[in-house]
This record gives sequence, C-alpha cells and structure tokens, in this order.
Amino acid sequence: MESGKIVIYQVLPRLFGNRNTSRQPNGPISENGCGKLNDFTPQVLRQLKALGMTHVWYTGVIRHATQTDYGHYNIPRNHPAVVKGLAGSPYAIVDYYDIDPDLAVHVDKRMEEFEQLVERTHKAGLKVVLDFVPNHVAREYHSIVRPRGVQDLGQGDDPTQGFSRQNNFYYCPGEPFTPYFDLYHGAENPYEEVPAKATGNDLFNNAPGRNDWYETVKLNYGVDYYAGQTPSSFHLPSSSDIPSTWKKMTAILLFWAAKDVDAFRCDMAEMVPAEFWAYATAKVRKKFPNVQFIGEVYNPAEYRHYISSGFDYLYDKVGMYDTMRAVMRHQTSASAISHAWQQTDDIRQHMLYFLENHDEQRVASDFFVADGSKGVPGLVASVLMQQNPFMLYFGQEYGERGMDSEGFSGHDGRTTIFDYWSIDTVCRAAWKTLTDSEQQLYDTYKRVFAIAHGEKAITEGLFFDLMYANAHLDRQYVFLRKAGSELLLLAVNFDDRPVSIGVNIPAHAFDYLGVIEKKYTATDLLNGSKQSLQLQKDGCVALQLNSNGACVLKMKRTS
Repeated sequence: MESGKIVIYQVLPRLFGNRNTSRQPNGPISENGCGKLNDFTPQVLRQLKALGMTHVWYTGVIRHATQTDYGHYNIPRNHPAVVKGLAGSPYAIVDYYDIDPDLAVHVDKRMEEFEQLVERTHKAGLKVVLDFVPNHVAREYHSIVRPRGVQDLGQGDDPTQGFSRQNNFYYCPGEPFTPYFDLYHGAENPYEEVPAKATGNDLFNNAPGRNDWYETVKLNYGVDYYAGQTPSSFHLPSSSDIPSTWKKMTAILLFWAAKDVDAFRCDMAEMVPAEFWAYATAKVRKKFPNVQFIGEVYNPAEYRHYISSGFDYLYDKVGMYDTMRAVMRHQTSASAISHAWQQTDDIRQHMLYFLENHDEQRVASDFFVADGSKGVPGLVASVLMQQNPFMLYFGQEYGERGMDSEGFSGHDGRTTIFDYWSIDTVCRAAWKTLTDSEQQLYDTYKRVFAIAHGEKAITEGLFFDLMYANAHLDRQYVFLRKAGSELLLLAVNFDDRPVSIGVNIPAHAFDYLGVIEKKYTATDLLNGSKQSLQLQKDGCVALQLNSNGACVLKMKRTS
C-alpha cells in the first residue's frame, strides 16, 4: 500500500486540450476539434502536480470504436450503427494494443506519442493510470497491431456453442444480431453479425434495446450464465483449465505495464470473477511488483473478496459517494457520513472517495447542487477524513457545470464521453480568464490538497468522529485528526447559510487521541485566521462557519 495521500486526476485527453469553442451538437472532429496527448505539456503536468495530484488517469486512450474515418492510415472503419456518438465510447475498445488516433498529432506515431506522455508524466512526479475494460469490447473488435504471436480476442472461438470455457465471447447460435435500431444508421450497407454475440451488460440474446450496452460484446471468463452461474458463484474447476480469455486479457495488462503504466482503473470489475483478478494481478505483479489496481465495484458485499483478489483500491460509490451526495443535497443528515465510513472501516485504506467522475453528474450541475462552491464541505470531508485516496474529475476544481447538450450525450449534468467537445472552464483556465469565483474555488481545492499532503495528522494520523457526541448537528459534520503532537479540529457546514455551532468533545476523544486539556491557539489552515480555544473533557467549542464552508483548525498549545 502506497504511503502518503493519493489524489487521482481523472481526465479525458479528447476534451482536456481542445480549445475549439464551436461546440456544435453532434459536430464532427473537423468542426468541434479534439484534444491531443501532446497537450499534456511539462508545464500542464507541473500545474497538476502543484494542484496536489499524485496520479493522472488518462481516460479513453486505448483505441475504441468511432465514427471518424481513419481508413487512410489503414485503420478499419467502424460501422456507425454500433458506435455511440461520433467520437465513440472509450469503453467500447476495438483494439487493446493500440492508441486512439483522435489523440495523436501524427496518427502513424500514436504509440510513440503515448510513450512520450508517460515519460513526461513521470518527469513531473506523477504516476500514470490507464483504463482496463475487462468485461466487454466493441462489437467490431479486431486488433491490427497486436504483438507477433498474440492471438486476437475471438480468434479460435467456436460460434456454434453458446458457451464454451475456451471461447472469448458468448454466442446466440444461428441467430442474427437484430437490435432495436436501424442497422444501416446512414451507411451504405447494414451492420451484420451472425451469430449474434451477447451484449456487454449481461444480455444473452440477439436483440439489445436502447438502454443496453448494445455497442459492446460480453467477454467470457468461463462463467456459464446459461447454466445459472454468476461471477460471485464461479470457481475454476482446475488450475490446468485456465480459460483462453484469462490468458489474453492478462497479456494485455502485461503489455501496458511494460510501457511503465503505474496503475490500472478496472472498469466494472465485479462483472468479472474475482478468481480471474487473483490470477491476473499475481501474474502482473510477478514482473511489475509496484503496479496498482483500482476496481469499479458497486456491491459492498463483494468488496473484501475483490481486495483479497489483488485490488489496492475500490470505488466507494454506493456508500460514501451516495451518502455525501445526499448530505450535500439536504436529503439526509450529515450524521449519515458516520454510518457510511463505519461500513468499510476495516478496509478503509482501500476505499477510493470521489465527488465526480465520468459516470456521475457534476457537483455544479443543476442535477446536483448547481454551484461548485457548494461542493467545498463535501470536498473537505472526503479528502481529510481518512488516509485513503481521493479522485478529482477534471474541471471540478473550477466548478464545471456539465450542463451542455453535446449530441449523443444530452442535457444530463455530465460531461460527454461520446462526443467531440471542449470544456468551458478548462478552456478559460488555460486562457487565464476564470471568473473570480472560479479562481477562488480552484484556490480552495489547492489548499485542501496541500493540507492533505502537508499535515502529518492527515497523512498518518488517527481519526475521531465527533458526531455521536453532537446529535444536535444536522447539516454540519465534525471530526478530529491527530498525529504525535499535531491536532486538527475539522468542521464542515453543508447549510446554505452561515451558522454558529457548539462542538462537544467527549472525554473519550481526549483519552483515545492523547489530547491534553489546555488552552490552544487554533489556526484555520484554509484561511490563516486565528482564535483561542479551551479544550477540556466533555467541553464545548464554539465555531463560526460560513455557508457551505469549512474550517481546519490546527491546535498549538499556548503554554
């Protein structure tokens, strides 16, 4: 487990460096433009490091299905009927050994440009996180650059078998692919797939609907869904009977690890059996012992299973994220945060906290709290409460609202992963034309991350939740952090108005943390203000909190 606070910056290169402000819904790359890997210059990466990032998750780097034609580079054209959006979904990978040509300045040197990006990232003191999408691939998956001797996914399959342990896909023998939509989608000829393959969201028939992951096909890890098996009930009958897909997907991980990728963010990891992860992570770490694995797992009952199978960190989505969102939206009491962390207290160092990512709505969107500054209390609590990692979604630090209707992605409060687009706040940050409020929000994020990295009480200290002794608090959350002689009192206010609160500090906190009853000078690390506080067992501390504000009070004994 890595020491210090990990802060991951999730970013879509397709959008990050694009300064084209045409922003035409459903606009092609020629009209709307596209960011490049080379937009992550040494200066940009130094700025991310200065913001407090430790890792950069470059989302959508591996070549995926797209409606943009790169035929003149001998890249097969994808049929538009099975591509979502003009740009296409980064989670419909069409060649696991290739780089998305959209992101290259020189398409024929796209892998070299990626390798140079990895080198620049490392020189800036940052680590590289790459997507690994194990559950499904694009319907037209075909690798054109796989290493010599590597068998392609689907190569060697017997499509007359709906399920075979050595097939890479699941099939609907004798049945053509007949989805809800027009199979032409403007093309001269219809898309054809006979027999149809099972769809990525565990749809084992030939007719996916509008809300299915119809552009993807499910990978077969030996789980016989037709016989009622599931990933959680699956057990490999024999270690000599390793499924073909296990070997091929592990080879893909090894390929990218050999390019100095530091960590893999594993998409929908729980849709793949934990036994595969134990196999794959062991194989990868045998050659690359420091590679980390981050899992998107939504079933709390499976968390410990996947951690024991090799994952370093798991999304804390249905626990901490959902709770923090509800608290920020005044749908539940701030005391619910206590319940959320208690559910995973035994594995807390493995839980990845976040307020945004590409799947979730922007904090500043009208669907969340409509103002980025209202995310500050959630940020402070999420980042400073425990030692576990935190993930930041690009533009969040400026209060990006995500309220565009980009084309395939509609008016949903999310930043598109399907369309060619540019991000308003990210553009204006590069042009140094942020509004005062956006700049203030960025400065706040930077201070919070500086505290996370610079205060021993945060990086290695004990945590003490004060909420059980403060039942009178509804929209405020209070806790202590302590390491050695360093003591922090933290309070966040989810209310839309300033409040004066009394924080009770029980005797048990003094005993557990080794706090001395005394008068302290408290400095707020967020704004530098000072005040005198008397700390005594079962005493009460008076605090003033701004609307949607926070304080991080560092205590120094006066005598």
